[in-house]
Amino acid sequence: MTTSIAGRLSRRLALALSFSTLMGSAALAEGETIAVITPYLSQPGTQFYVEAFEARAKELGWQVNVIDTAGDVAAVIARMEDAATQGVDAIVLNVDPAQVGAGLDAAVAADIPVFGMDAGADPRIKANITSNGYAMAAETSVYVANRIGGAGNVVMFVFDAFPPVQVRGAIADAVFANHPDITVLDRVTPDVSDGGIADSRAKMEAILAANPEPGSIKAVWAAWDQPALGALQAIEAAGREGEGIVITGIDANPQAREAIAKGGNFEASIAQDFAGIGTTTADTVARVLAGETLKANVIYVPTKLVTSANAAE
Repeated sequence: MTTSIAGRLSRRLALALSFSTLMGSAALAEGETIAVITPYLSQPGTQFYVEAFEARAKELGWQVNVIDTAGDVAAVIARMEDAATQGVDAIVLNVDPAQVGAGLDAAVAADIPVFGMDAGADPRIKANITSNGYAMAAETSVYVANRIGGAGNVVMFVFDAFPPVQVRGAIADAVFANHPDITVLDRVTPDVSDGGIADSRAKMEAILAANPEPGSIKAVWAAWDQPALGALQAIEAAGREGEGIVITGIDANPQAREAIAKGGNFEASIAQDFAGIGTTTADTVARVLAGETLKANVIYVPTKLVTSANAAE
């Protein structure tokens, strides 16, 4: 009986201590000031996870300052240095860490933790929260290879300047190279300053004009949805949608889902959980600010293949 009472008291004490620790962590995280810095706010995906981050931050009682450098990657460094000088509690980045080393150094010198929100890995970043770009690219490039029977010319739209997108192109390169009868006709890097659709359309129009024969282009693989949509517009404007050119993207943004649901050339994309990325980033920031040491510096949020069968879901 004495042992039983002692056991119950011990469990109650443990629960009380756990509750006290939890409340202490929550109190520590409340009222923090977080700087979110990105040059890519014109991209739908970035908009979605920034909004989700802000929503979760509001629940946590944080003040969030979203800084958009409007495509100017170099300006990110200056904004990081400003944030370090202002003494924010954390910085969240959506940019290639290799391009903003001086900004990371400024944050480290000020003892401010930095987090990646669909960014890239770097020893100075506590964790990068993202989708698994390797898996997404493998799924869509294999989809293309299977749809065209492992043979034909493929146009690729890539963006190697941004790590989460660069890895997608690298995996697609490997998949297509593994099919000796697939030829990468062109590997295009579009201008993304206006989102990427307009320049992708212009570049695809030029490729179509240079390859006018029906069947000369079997597929368009895009590392994200904006170039896929631009390519779709070019194909339709050229009156070549009847050739069965297969188009795939990654992100499954609303415009892409609408195009896929129609059952035309744009056949598949990968739905990233943008809200999940934003929310998980905020929760990861909270964990670190509460004193937790993270075991992994990359945290993947699950994805899903979207085709005409489930595009309307």
